[in-house]
Amino acid sequence: MAVVRVAPVPLLRGTVEVPPDKSLTHRALMLAALSDRRVRIGRPLDSADTAATLAAVEACGAEATGHLGEEVVITGRGLRGLRPPPAIDCANAGTLMRLFAGVLAGQAAAHVVMDGDESLRTRPMTRIARPLRAMGAQVFTAPGGTPPLVVSGGAALTGITHRLDVASAQVKSCLLLAGLFAEGTTWVHEPSLSRDHTERMLEAAGVALLREGGAVGVTGPVTGLALPDLDVPGDFSSAAPHLVAGALLGDPEVRLAGVNLNPARTGLLAVMRRMGVEIAEESASPVAGEPCGTLVVRRTDGLRATEVAPEEVPSMIDELPLVGVLGAMATGTTVVRGAAELRVKESDRIATVVGALRALGADARELEDGFEVTGSGRLAGGAMESSGDHRLAMLGAVAGLVSEQGVVVGGFDAVAVSYPRFARDLAGLGAVPA
Repeated sequence: MAVVRVAPVPLLRGTVEVPPDKSLTHRALMLAALSDRRVRIGRPLDSADTAATLAAVEACGAEATGHLGEEVVITGRGLRGLRPPPAIDCANAGTLMRLFAGVLAGQAAAHVVMDGDESLRTRPMTRIARPLRAMGAQVFTAPGGTPPLVVSGGAALTGITHRLDVASAQVKSCLLLAGLFAEGTTWVHEPSLSRDHTERMLEAAGVALLREGGAVGVTGPVTGLALPDLDVPGDFSSAAPHLVAGALLGDPEVRLAGVNLNPARTGLLAVMRRMGVEIAEESASPVAGEPCGTLVVRRTDGLRATEVAPEEVPSMIDELPLVGVLGAMATGTTVVRGAAELRVKESDRIATVVGALRALGADARELEDGFEVTGSGRLAGGAMESSGDHRLAMLGAVAGLVSEQGVVVGGFDAVAVSYPRFARDLAGLGAVPA
């Protein structure tokens, strides 16, 4: 595992074009494989997670040419034309496992074992297995509701109404994808809005969705879909570390170009603005049905603590670790609540975030469903482990930039899961990883 030391710097400046959106890349690859046409996907993210998804659709018979990071052209097999292999390796990609399970449930009779790495094997799959079974699918998990996940296609599916206890774009997407093959309407009710990338992309592919209050539905069986050619915009979650670093060190400014600004993803902007950060947005033409633009952020002195409410969590679930860094540099106590979902990510992100912040000199405490950080306006620095979690590795890098002594991040190579060139882009702004 790579060990990297990130040294403190006096300022950061420049422009970063962040990597393409990981969530959109996953979905584009899957829906292209189900399309009735050849689909060109421009700027698909080249990462370990998305490589697993591309390998999965190819293993199911979809023909793909080109390269991730540049352009991939997929010749779709149609909604019911995939021919799954006996096993699919999902690596560390929870999005692949959960969403593709809904697709596999609607394919011709097949017995597919979906498995992954040690981290993925700890993540809960009962949340998709139970509603899929209620639709008539044959889905099995390991004891405890974790992977391997076994999906047997060929069963007749029936639409259901499912109410989520916790907003989850992955569970919602899985059920909507299964609903494409089901008889009748599949409704998914969420307690608060989660990411709606699947809905936007399905509608772009010609699927009529239903909306009523906080619910979204699809009436099946759908006869076909045709995803249009698309270019993937920048990933807000990849922009977030630079955004936070810019708020702490940007002089005169840090610019993040071509970022996906879907409001279901950008809850961090509202939280940072409450803490006193000025962030300008320069809008651009929508890409792939998603709003996008350039973010401009400058150093902010005198950060104020804030509280992240449960209803805000779904729109910033991947950015919550970075709120811990901001909290350490703010005046007062910053509190995150309603984020129990963090405990079942690539790591227990409540425990690992608090452990990392404490190791670097911050006053941080675990809550059952979140954490709190009492800021002192400084971070001493030190050493921390990523625990194999790309978000934790990026947290360590941002903390190192603003710390007094620098930060040694063990397992820094975890960033390759979503952002392989992260260190290079930080260096372009003036950071000094070694």
